[in-house]
Amino acid sequence: MFSIQKNHDITPYTTFGLPARAAYYTELTCNQDLPQLCQQPEFDMHTVCWLGGGSNVLFMQDFPALVVRMATRGIREISRSGCMVLVEAQAGEIWHDFVQTTLKMGLSGLENLSLIPGTVGASPVQNIGAYGVEVKDRIHSVQCFDIEKQAFITLSNADCQFAYRDSFFKHEGKKRFVITAVTFALSTECVPQVQYGDLAQVLAQNCGERTPTAQDISDAVCQIRRSKLPDPAILGNVGSFYKNPIVSAKLADNIQAAYPNMPRYPQDNGNVKLAAAWLIDQCSLKNYQIGGAAVHDKQALVLINKNNATADDVRALSDYICLQVKQKFAIDLHPEPVWLPEN
Repeated sequence: MFSIQKNHDITPYTTFGLPARAAYYTELTCNQDLPQLCQQPEFDMHTVCWLGGGSNVLFMQDFPALVVRMATRGIREISRSGCMVLVEAQAGEIWHDFVQTTLKMGLSGLENLSLIPGTVGASPVQNIGAYGVEVKDRIHSVQCFDIEKQAFITLSNADCQFAYRDSFFKHEGKKRFVITAVTFALSTECVPQVQYGDLAQVLAQNCGERTPTAQDISDAVCQIRRSKLPDPAILGNVGSFYKNPIVSAKLADNIQAAYPNMPRYPQDNGNVKLAAAWLIDQCSLKNYQIGGAAVHDKQALVLINKNNATADDVRALSDYICLQVKQKFAIDLHPEPVWLPEN
């Protein structure tokens, strides 16, 4: 059963750590409580903030409505067919812990997504991705509660309309569907995906000539991430702050003519994905600081809460970075985290 608290401090529930309070707050530990929660007459369910691990959220001021923290837990194998295994995880499961559980089950598919902060329930919303893999490639279906119809439903992978760092849940499904669990299609056989970034190099150092296992890949991803990214428990951050921009091949060619070593990733439609971190690096912004917010000195894609940053500090720093990249490369950067409350 849920208990609603008033004027609750929600600062500890976000990884960046901007100070904020919620007018109302509760934790959901049982999906079956959702119908009753959504029928509370004093709340407009379309204004609710459904909070996972808080790793992709920036509260820019106190939240004037209800915040519901998803705290449901549970992982279970649903079925096996050949080498394919369906595994369901509840929305409140910590993402990295879930990935490690699947590896212990002898399953492959999520190893490249190791150490991404957040919860299972948030993973489809953002279509999280890293090292050449997106979670959409492994999602079989998403279980939701439909606030308008007051019913539990299941959405297929196609229903979720996945795109780069995007999904149905950011658009038509926003404020209507509460993700309660996600079912993943994993495999007992590992087909290594190690072409992205410096993953292959680290694996070669760690594994030598042998073919890496899924656990080897996970360990290498963790090794790389820990060397570049600050631990949110020690230094507040939301991970990658900007999406990697996708531009025309012509613009990418023009930039590469001046910067021959620029990393580029061709897309199926002929466009090119560029590395936002590289673009920011070329503007010499590592360690750049406004107020208590700063660009991380080891990874330009990460903004950090260096010294009791305020919301104004973060917004000013982000705006400055976007302006510098725009002026230098004629490219617009788009932040990944959600800024709340929304205007």
